[in-house]
Amino acid sequence: MKVTTDACLFGAWCAQQLQSIHPKNLMDIGTGTGLLSLMIAQKNSVQIDAIEIDNTAAEQARENTRSSPWKDQINIITGDIRSFAPGKKYDCIISNPPFYQDELTSLSHQKNIAHHGTHLQLGELVSILKTHLQTGGCFFLLLPYKRSKQAEDILAHSELFIHKKTFVKQSLMHSNFRVLLMGSNKKTNVQLADTISIKNKEDKYTNEFTTLLKEYYLYL
Repeated sequence: MKVTTDACLFGAWCAQQLQSIHPKNLMDIGTGTGLLSLMIAQKNSVQIDAIEIDNTAAEQARENTRSSPWKDQINIITGDIRSFAPGKKYDCIISNPPFYQDELTSLSHQKNIAHHGTHLQLGELVSILKTHLQTGGCFFLLLPYKRSKQAEDILAHSELFIHKKTFVKQSLMHSNFRVLLMGSNKKTNVQLADTISIKNKEDKYTNEFTTLLKEYYLYL
């Protein structure tokens, strides 16, 4: 699976938020290449269980993790999150879940698992968050903007509360296309919201994007 710009942005955003939360353990649902876990481990001293259903992707994540300075922090687990029974709760759960529920699928079975909600529906994911989070634990989700209202409704129904959301635009001239959500099972009366654009009018990375990603990209 290719590493996407919005996934990199999400990883940097999560890593930044977690620096003020200091979780002891974290679960990464659908880790893919291990990108999010590696970005978070680069900035946070946290033990990570990274779950991936696809054997090939999980092996790639293991290879990436073994080649990194943070291999002792990340445990790659091959399996289906729906039957995962770790015997513990997590301080934090992150996920970049399948985007394209009920939309046209690819001829590639592997891509369908990674990109389509045929294996893990949004409602199932929220139920998993509810089950595996510690009391007061936090969660982070990357979703298409068009699914943000649906996600907020499902989270609210499950008594999971959004504390912060950041809308993402491809450029200053574009509409929102992603939303980054941070929340917990602890109710709050304050919900912070902001917007970040990846590119400016000159088609160069914005200062906001550069500030978040400069310690992850080789050339920025």
